[in-house]
Amino acid sequence: MRILFMGTPDFAAASLKAMTDAGLDVVGVVSQPDRPKGRGHKLVPTDVKAAALEAGIENIYQPEKLRNGELQPVLDKLKPELIVVVAYGKILPDYIIDYPKYGCINVHASLLPKYRGAGPIQWAIINGEKVTGVTTMKMDSGLDTGDMLLKAETKIGEYETAEELFDRLAVIGGDLLLKTIDGLEKGSITPTPQNDKEHTYAPMISRETGVIDWSKSAREISKLICGMNSWPLACTKYKDGILKIVSARVCDENSDKEAGEILALEKGKGLKISCGEGTLYIVTAQFPNSKKMNVEDYARGHEIELGVVLGKE
Repeated sequence: MRILFMGTPDFAAASLKAMTDAGLDVVGVVSQPDRPKGRGHKLVPTDVKAAALEAGIENIYQPEKLRNGELQPVLDKLKPELIVVVAYGKILPDYIIDYPKYGCINVHASLLPKYRGAGPIQWAIINGEKVTGVTTMKMDSGLDTGDMLLKAETKIGEYETAEELFDRLAVIGGDLLLKTIDGLEKGSITPTPQNDKEHTYAPMISRETGVIDWSKSAREISKLICGMNSWPLACTKYKDGILKIVSARVCDENSDKEAGEILALEKGKGLKISCGEGTLYIVTAQFPNSKKMNVEDYARGHEIELGVVLGKE
């Protein structure tokens, strides 16, 4: 089966690597254009482009746009029987979706129809889900609305970060993709329509998403902190600056102090903060004008004033 792969970040690169390692006939790769990064603003290849080069794939394309038929010459040249799309980053026009014999299939990092959209991994953690997974589906013109093919589930750890879950789901997604391609070729998979009434939406994460509301429960805040790690990190106002929180632990002990108030610095536990319900220990953080570190290490060289209320202007 001749396969065209479309993807951009490292999550997609894991699926491409699974396909090339399995010896599938990947006839070409489409990725977003290289973008400048770092202080020198040097052009850096996408993770998928890097994986394609490593695998020796010669046909690599990076069009700026797709909607005006820009990819049609590529399709006519490569004649793919299947197009695999993983976190490509652009909506595909119908001329691409309708081209291959076996259609276009997508690897999505949620158990559809829940968490359609750009931020399924982060929002599953933020919302306190205990289970998530990966779904392969046939693509249509909607946003993650196509018929489902296969699913794989996995539990979310109590303090598992989005970055950790991202890495695990990337591997799960690659394995599920191989099973999906095999099933499509053998005709052993029956597509299942999604129940639109059960769908939820997972919008793209932004810095504003990570602003902590200390009136919420310690458990809700803990999930936000995990979901925002490693980018952009949950944050809160601290005196005249911004405190970014890398990791924290829940304490069920309640406090009669104002939500967000710094209660204590406890050895081996961290910085204890009052919440709307329960309390929270901040373990690792990035204080203003500092680097990420354990709060106890930070406190050895800096004063942390008790009684300060986080989040207050």
